[in-house]
Amino acid sequence: MEKLEEFDVIVVGAGAAGIGVGAVLTDLGLENFAILERHQIGESFRRWPQEMHFITPSFPSHGFGNLDLNAIVPKTSPAIAFRREHLTGEQYAQYLEKVADYFGFLVYTGVEVQKIEPLPQSKGFLVHVPDGILKSQFLIWAAGEFQYPNLTPFPGADLCLHNSQVQSWTHLSGDEFTIIGGYESGMDAAYNLVALNKQVKVLDRTGSWANPHVDPSISLSPYTLERAEFCYSTGRLDLIGDVAVEEVKTVSGGYAIYSEYNKWVSPTQPILCTGFEGSLKQIAHLFDWSEGYAGLTEEDESSITPGLFVVGPSVRHSNVIFCFIYKFRQRFAVVANAIAQRLGIDTTPLEIYRQEGMFLEDLSCCDNDCVC
Repeated sequence: MEKLEEFDVIVVGAGAAGIGVGAVLTDLGLENFAILERHQIGESFRRWPQEMHFITPSFPSHGFGNLDLNAIVPKTSPAIAFRREHLTGEQYAQYLEKVADYFGFLVYTGVEVQKIEPLPQSKGFLVHVPDGILKSQFLIWAAGEFQYPNLTPFPGADLCLHNSQVQSWTHLSGDEFTIIGGYESGMDAAYNLVALNKQVKVLDRTGSWANPHVDPSISLSPYTLERAEFCYSTGRLDLIGDVAVEEVKTVSGGYAIYSEYNKWVSPTQPILCTGFEGSLKQIAHLFDWSEGYAGLTEEDESSITPGLFVVGPSVRHSNVIFCFIYKFRQRFAVVANAIAQRLGIDTTPLEIYRQEGMFLEDLSCCDNDCVC
């Protein structure tokens, strides 16, 4: 990569969001863009625990007008590629590599973005990297969340082991484990530990396993609930809800976990499954956080930094949360359309994304109500 190289668009991150939006830009005929990735394509998925699988099922139904839930571009299917319904992280990373190879766009790996500097009068951005400074008219942030875990939710959290730091559940010694956090990652950890004949206790603030909400961004997915029911039937899983953990301390015999009125002692290092802070914290000053999340326009552009767009699980509009691939992929074309119009590029090629249900502009239709 050369110093002071200029691009129309720079995409930060080469995961599902970065590769997906790169494919849309390529379909638009935009050639002068680059994707920057500090590790390798699909790195976050490669870092999943070996036993972790997608909770959203991959299924080859696009021949009947339904895109595979985990596909990031039309006419592809992770299910067909790997003959699996629930892929591992490593398999999905390979799928992303195949998509990038097919479209042939530039992905600079091993390049860490050190600083984003907006230019005066909305004239673009300077992107500082180890080898120099790049300039871009538009910036798309697609760095994701998994590599940015929430490691400090309460005092003593540093004594715990965050689930994102686990390479394989088979590597943990001991027969009894306590998991703090009962959403998807917590229940996945519980399932894999119970499968290893471990005794597992899950402490959760709300008791997410009992939440009847139909949106899996808020409640547990059917896949996770099914596995949780199996674990519970073994007698090796204890679910304790309405617990707000306030502190963890080392004590004789292990670790003490305190809530306001209770105390539990775990003989092994508590497993922290309290979620992720997300990569937007790296450039937090470029967003309005008055609503508790990054403020975006209807085109997923920062409401206070023109030219800076967000794709991926960090996208949120009020109570509409785009934290699954099948959700946030619907916004790739929205971002690409906004950029194309400003660059004077014909947007006709985006019609295929509209036909495939990957061009969601009207968020009023995002209603998960179900009659049965």
